[in-house]
Amino acid sequence: MTSPIVAVVGGGQLARMMAPVATNLGLTLRVLVESDAAAAADPAHQTVVGLPTDPEAIEKLLAHPRPAVLTWEHEHIPAEVFEAAEALGVPARPGHDALRYAQDKIEMRRRMDELGLPNPAWAVAETEAHVQAFLDAHGGEAILKTARGGYDGKGVMVIRASADATAWLEAASQGGPRLLLEEKVPFTRELAVQIARRPSGESRTWAVVESIQRDGVCSEVTAPAPDLDPTLARQAEGIARTVADELGVTGALAVELFEVDGAILINELAMRPHNSGHWTMDGAVTGQFEQHLRAVLDLPLGDTAPTAQWTVMANVLGGAREDLQGSLSEVEDPAAKIHLYGKGVRPGRKVGHVNLSGDDRAETYDRAVAAAAVVRDGVQ
Repeated sequence: MTSPIVAVVGGGQLARMMAPVATNLGLTLRVLVESDAAAAADPAHQTVVGLPTDPEAIEKLLAHPRPAVLTWEHEHIPAEVFEAAEALGVPARPGHDALRYAQDKIEMRRRMDELGLPNPAWAVAETEAHVQAFLDAHGGEAILKTARGGYDGKGVMVIRASADATAWLEAASQGGPRLLLEEKVPFTRELAVQIARRPSGESRTWAVVESIQRDGVCSEVTAPAPDLDPTLARQAEGIARTVADELGVTGALAVELFEVDGAILINELAMRPHNSGHWTMDGAVTGQFEQHLRAVLDLPLGDTAPTAQWTVMANVLGGAREDLQGSLSEVEDPAAKIHLYGKGVRPGRKVGHVNLSGDDRAETYDRAVAAAAVVRDGVQ
């Protein structure tokens, strides 16, 4: 009997971490990797080298034996990929009608408004006059974002004068991404809620988590979010269900949130496994990567209950150590679960993460951060 093939566009760490659970489920993971050195190239069962913009590479990805489904590990997917899959009868999950709201932040904001979900104040920026009017209305400070292509702090800038936006406005006028203005939210902390939904409509959420960002990149995640008002937790889960159902999301969806004075606002959407959900690999009955594969194949979803009182995920960002394999003999905490991405080390680049579970929140956090520091720098 031939195992079902799941085709994945994108060869980074998210595709890499789908490979072990695909093996456990008896699936074949066929991944479009950017090069033979990509993070997912070695663990994937089958690989095609190329980019999503390369029609020949997409043709090979969808070649016989045909995949049961086509999915993604990032949102930067050209419309032609969806068209190629549809022509061959391969379902794309999430589909273009859903994914476009994760691809374009302006379209996302509009749709969230239409659904009556809590957005920060926002506007489209086309001229310096637009920018100045927004600044005047929101305390002289705002967040400027490219509507497409930004991630991990890229394509995001704090502005305090219309002149700060001049270069980006010029780029947009010459065919670059449209620009979005958002109020600079005085948030207490950042939260995230993750849900998985299958085509038949079944969905399951994980615990709402607290996410700590440093220099625009996720640094640590604590699950569940400490001292979160149960009413806010239920609201966050309700937002995730509404987004998943109303947008027709299939697969994993992460909703990043701001907590502001006892309320929550939507920050961004990611329709794929997400950094805020890495804790589920070791801290929940069913991790996000297994659940994503179950969801896109329309299989029954797994239990999302936590397996410990607290789980902390600490990202390993590129630091002093060039060879991370040497860290495996130096992390002495027996509870630390180390996940390395097989990527070249560069300062600030996500190259791995550590999960650690325990009964005491502060101790669990400290131990996770300490273990990640050993992996990163060799510091005890």
